[in-house]
Formats: sequence, C-alpha cells, structure tokens
Amino acid sequence: MLTNVAAVLLNGAHPFELGVVCEVFGLDRSDEGLPVYDFAVASAEGPTLATHVPGFTVSTPYGLDRLEEADLIVVPAGSHYIGRTYPPALLDALVRAADRGTKVLSVCSGVFVLGAAGLLDGRRCAVHWRHAGTLAERHPRAKVEPDVLYVDDDPVITSAGTASGIDACLHIVRKEQGPEVANSIARRMIVPPHRDGGQAQYIERPLPRSTCDTVGSVLVWMEAHLDEEVTVEQLAARAHMSPRTFARRFQQETGTTPYRWLLRQRVLLAQELLEATDETMDFIADRTGFGTAAALRHQFVRSLGTTPNAYRRTFRGPQAA
Repeated sequence: MLTNVAAVLLNGAHPFELGVVCEVFGLDRSDEGLPVYDFAVASAEGPTLATHVPGFTVSTPYGLDRLEEADLIVVPAGSHYIGRTYPPALLDALVRAADRGTKVLSVCSGVFVLGAAGLLDGRRCAVHWRHAGTLAERHPRAKVEPDVLYVDDDPVITSAGTASGIDACLHIVRKEQGPEVANSIARRMIVPPHRDGGQAQYIERPLPRSTCDTVGSVLVWMEAHLDEEVTVEQLAARAHMSPRTFARRFQQETGTTPYRWLLRQRVLLAQELLEATDETMDFIADRTGFGTAAALRHQFVRSLGTTPNAYRRTFRGPQAA
C-alpha cells in the first residue's frame, strides 16, 4: 500500500519538478476523501540545497535515513545531474530500496542518478528525448526508450520530462490505489487523468540535412512536394544517379532511407497543420501525401502514439477537434 513518499534532492534540483511530486503526494486532500501521504523532502547533500534558480534554496530537516521508511522514492530532475558524481550513500540507499521492493521514480534527468546506482541495468527506461543518446552511451545495459512518456519496469519507474513526471506519478497512484483516487487528484490539478506511458513525446526530430551537395537539392525538392507520390527511381534520376547509388548515398548523408525520411517530413507537416489550422483531416491527408484520413491516422499513430484528433485537441483545445 502506498502511504509513505520521499523526494530526494541534490544541489541543483529543479523546483518545478519537485513541485510536481509535492502536488501529487504532498497535499492534504482528506476533505475530499482522498488518502493523505506521509510525505517528506529529503536531502542527499546537507540541510540546505541550492536549486538551479539563483537565490532559490530548499531547506529540509530530513537526510537519507528518511528513505529507509518510504514506499516510494522520487528523484526529481536537476541541473548538471548528467555529468556529476553522486554521493555513494545516496546510491546505496536507492539500491537497498529497490531490493526491498520500494518503488523508485525518476523525473527527467533524475534518471541519471538511478543509472549511477545500477538500477537501469537490464531495465527499460524513459528520459527526455534530448538526453536519450547520452543515457544510452553512459549506461549501455539500460534499455532506453527515447520517445515515450514514462516506463514502469517495477520497481523502477522513469519519466521523460516535466509533464510526463505528472503522468508517471498519477500512474503509480492509479496502479496502487485505483483509478478513482488518481482521477480525483488529476481533477484537482486540472491535468489529463491518464496518458499511457507508451504515448510519444511531442518532439520535432527532423533528420540532419546533408553537409554536402550529393542529395541536398533532392531533399529540398522532396520537402516542396510532400503531397506527391515519388519513387526511388524518380529521385535518383533527379540526382543523376542510379537508384542503387542514390539509396546508398541517401542513407550515408541522412541516416535513413528515402521512404522513412519522406514519411517523417509528412508527419511533421501534418503536426504543423493540426496545430495551426482548422483544415479537415481529408485536406491534411491530401496535403501531406497520405491520401486518405485513414492513412494519415495510421501513420500518425505509428509515429507519435496518438491520433491526429487527439493531437489537435492537445494543442488547440477540445473545440478544435
């Protein structure tokens, strides 16, 4: 049963990510019949901690011993968490906690603390997309999922960024205490009561442009003609190459195939149109080269883990769907 929660901080902690944890677990909502958690902020580096905001400090009477009684330990994000070393006593406390079945949750860059403790080895994990490559490089035994909101590999839960930290906290409440409790807390916070961990982060990841001229002009032409059906043979002819040579050069210079590059650009254009216009799904499907609204929906879900209508509602409100 989830009753005792501790957030553990290092110097450089991000107040907002700490606030997310405090909002879910640190408020007394007993007047609404909701559970009250025994919540505390613990420090791994002394009674007063600097945050990444100048002049903003956090003071707490609790040290690492407070973690020993927790059912859930949360490590919020912090500045320079990626490149620093961590107190051995903190890493040992996290390992002991996981060994006894205590849940350990990271928010954004807090995942690097879990990695240093060895808690990611052999486990699936999430992180903000900007840090996915670094996390995978530093912890090769971790199974990094670079574009999901959060991952529950019990007892270790990892979340991607600020908003997904809320999602992961509510996921834990839902899992441990049921949907009614999680939904009520979400309603008080005015946030979606449930977003699945596998939903994709909303990120723009256009593949790098070529630094040479071999396929550069073809990329420009492809971007301007996303609504047209093209073949590798046609693209190769524009580049004055054989299809085989063109495909090899394209892979070398963009890191992907012509089809995947085109598909990604079409999805990006669909995102822009969904965010900025009231155009119909049929219009957007035609403009982006998907042809039909059904094909647009299929590729959108495959790429982003959500539907075009849900994406539009997220960015423009329910009235835009």
